[in-house]
Amino acid sequence: MSWSGQGGGGGGPWGRGPGGEDKGPWKKGHPPDIEEVLRRGQDKLKQMLPGGSGPRRGIALAAGALIALWAITGVYKVNPEEVGVVLRFGKVVRFTQPGLNYHLPSPIETVLTPAVTRINHVELGYRSGELRRQGRPGEDEALMLTGDENIIDVNFSVFWQINDPEKYLFAIRDPEATVKMIAESAMREIIGQLPIRAPLFENRQAIGDNTRKRMQELLDQYGSGISVTQVQLLKADPPAEVIDAFNDVQRAKADQERLRNEAEAYRNDIIPKARGDSERIVQEAEAYKEQITDLAQGESKRFTSVYQSYRAAPDVIGRRLYIDTVEEVLKNARKVIVDPQVKGGVQPYLPLPDLLKPKSQPEGAK
Repeated sequence: MSWSGQGGGGGGPWGRGPGGEDKGPWKKGHPPDIEEVLRRGQDKLKQMLPGGSGPRRGIALAAGALIALWAITGVYKVNPEEVGVVLRFGKVVRFTQPGLNYHLPSPIETVLTPAVTRINHVELGYRSGELRRQGRPGEDEALMLTGDENIIDVNFSVFWQINDPEKYLFAIRDPEATVKMIAESAMREIIGQLPIRAPLFENRQAIGDNTRKRMQELLDQYGSGISVTQVQLLKADPPAEVIDAFNDVQRAKADQERLRNEAEAYRNDIIPKARGDSERIVQEAEAYKEQITDLAQGESKRFTSVYQSYRAAPDVIGRRLYIDTVEEVLKNARKVIVDPQVKGGVQPYLPLPDLLKPKSQPEGAK
């Protein structure tokens, strides 16, 4: 700030004397007077403050307004889903919570406000909603090679959020692109270890969980400050060019599986029945053997007993055996008694057994 025109046209802020000599404290050959310097400085400041001369007052007001506006630029707002990261000459000095906050005006301090609670969404292999307007995905993004050397078309989504604002802001250049590349790499690694049947028909949730774990390992190695919350495997199909042939193969395999299941069901039904019948026949044979053996042993013992009795009394036992035998033979036969002492040799008898039999009714009788 030039001091010309103030207090007599030239010289220092303290003006010159009547002979043109400098009236300041640094006159040649004299040491500076500290009290005089302070006093004259206070006088000049009073002239510049309100109540002094007109031009100087306007300059002071303008300077004060500029300083106030510059100081107001340090006021900033942090939204509920954000956190404030205050930088002092580019170095992180503190973090601020949601609400109105203040930092030293730029360029001394600046603030960045990343959204730490917002769930971010990355789509691979497809585009939906507003992302569809940004362009369609490349063909190579969704096509992946399985462990049994088949090509599969995979669509999946990745959900992530910030867990360390400082690392998120300064460790990686493009966080969303980094998440996308790591997600594609991790999914290709997981799919490349599995046969094509796994993503098509088996538990897709397990594939998503394994991909999320692998992504988190890579992001932690990079010090990205990003946490992957979920990976959803939405679609896994063969490429469109071969999907018809693939479906025919799958239908044939499904028929084969169905026939195999039916055969297994028939086997599981007939084999237990056959085993049951076999066991029943064996048990019946065992029972018959026991029965016949017991009967034979009983007959043998009875015969031995009769023989012992016969040896003791042959006449009595012999006659008894004869009578029992004749009785057994003749009890169901039609008998005719022949007696030589009777005239004609035939003795009539009363057939008492026949009288005990019920009389048969004539045909047609009620």
